[in-house]
Amino acid sequence: MNQNTTESQQIYILDTTLRDGQQSPGAGMSFENNLLYANLAHNLKIDILEAGFPSASKTDFNMVNQISRDMAAIKSNMIISGLSQLRVDQVEQTIEALLPSKAINRGRVHVYVPVDPDLMEASLGSLANDKPLIVETVYKLVKVITDAGFEAEFSPEGYSRQGRNFDFVTDIIRAALNAGAGIINCPDTIGGASRYQGDEYFINKIKKHSAIFKAEFPTRKIIWSSHCHNDFGTALENTMNAVFEGVVQQVEGCINGVGERAGNVSLEQCIMNIRQFGANSHLSHKVHTNIDISYLKAASDFIATNMLSRQPHSPITGDNVASHTSGGHINAIIKNPLAYQPFNPKDIGSEISFVFGPLSGSNHAKQIIDKYGFICNDEEKVSITQAIKDFYSLRRKGITDNELIIAYKAYREPIKVKNLSYLKHSNNITKLILDGKFFDQDQLVIEYQGRGSALSAINEAVSKYFPNIIVQDYNSHSEGNGIHSLCKSNIVISVNNDKRYTGSAIDDDIEISAIHAFIVAVNNAYVETNFKKV
Repeated sequence: MNQNTTESQQIYILDTTLRDGQQSPGAGMSFENNLLYANLAHNLKIDILEAGFPSASKTDFNMVNQISRDMAAIKSNMIISGLSQLRVDQVEQTIEALLPSKAINRGRVHVYVPVDPDLMEASLGSLANDKPLIVETVYKLVKVITDAGFEAEFSPEGYSRQGRNFDFVTDIIRAALNAGAGIINCPDTIGGASRYQGDEYFINKIKKHSAIFKAEFPTRKIIWSSHCHNDFGTALENTMNAVFEGVVQQVEGCINGVGERAGNVSLEQCIMNIRQFGANSHLSHKVHTNIDISYLKAASDFIATNMLSRQPHSPITGDNVASHTSGGHINAIIKNPLAYQPFNPKDIGSEISFVFGPLSGSNHAKQIIDKYGFICNDEEKVSITQAIKDFYSLRRKGITDNELIIAYKAYREPIKVKNLSYLKHSNNITKLILDGKFFDQDQLVIEYQGRGSALSAINEAVSKYFPNIIVQDYNSHSEGNGIHSLCKSNIVISVNNDKRYTGSAIDDDIEISAIHAFIVAVNNAYVETNFKKV
């Protein structure tokens, strides 16, 4: 489940799907689904679950409180965190919501204040000009949190755009640390950071702040954290840079990358990148997570179903990630599942699947046909595959396995009708003409004399090639109302008075609909009898 952790640093995973994720328009989940997701996060062995914003509403308070109670009841190792603005009433509400987690030493309160000059002016108004008061408030409220027995996490909001405020940011981080905060989160709140910024790149700022406070608090364990948004599509790159090239030991993000605007960094991508590259020898320090990745697909599917839909090509957990249609790829994967996969999908709770499409090869078709128990010999697999593609010539996006078997049966059918007509004479003779394939004939012309209908005529003709067919049931009825209604016929036949096969057809002539229904049943019976493996 986990990597070799010898001389490797653990990267803690903070999941803010239930908080930041639900701040995305249209992403809110029901009360019950919030609780269900918390259980999934527990199974996934998430280190910290940011369960919500308790002061946002009574419902949000109750959801966070219930999650806190549920996790305390099972003594989950997962820390439950609540977000709060830098206001005493909100901090107190958050503490109250998380009291069950405090009882098992698994409670955290996360407070923040803007440090981006533009964000400060827009969010704080006149308070933005009183930086000493902001520093003092950070100290006081973090002290309230730690004195109450909770872990304290502090975020200088907009850290990546702090600009001229570096010294001010240093002051408020120092205040938070002096008050007992153990986690300092440095967010790329607006999702615009890039390594191309040089010294202004926020990871370089984190390194500078880390060095400052390592000197000031030499005996303190300070966990530095990153929280990256994806507005430029760089959230994963920035997060991995923070982990592999920086000093960050905690990663914050959301399952499926949900969240405000373009979303947060995708946790499943972070987890799998750390798993794949965290032990590389050229890294300055090796890293790992304690996540149980076998639950990743389940968590991702839950969010895709109940919060926001997931693109089929979404990395790691998207439906297409372990699905293949190219003939060359499939041939290789059949021999070696990892030939065209960077990781084994089974590790995350997924399965490799094949979708038959225009680029699929005969080995793929044969594999599906074999799976369903039908005969497909090597010498005929190419022609069968081409017939299947011709059958679905307009289906460029692929077909299901069931649809492929329908086309396979159509290829094997002994009767293929191009045109069908009949004529009844006054002397009780019925003449039936079938253009198309009829077993080994290209046209069937028969005359049937005696009681019965054209159906009796086709039944007699079939019995010469496929004996022991018995019609067990047959009925016809009108589809719709009025004199122009079509006729639908249903027929049930048996072979050797054993297994039964059905056929249905619609036509404006009752005799023709009955004959077509009979042919459908016969074709199905013939293929099942002659081409199904014993």
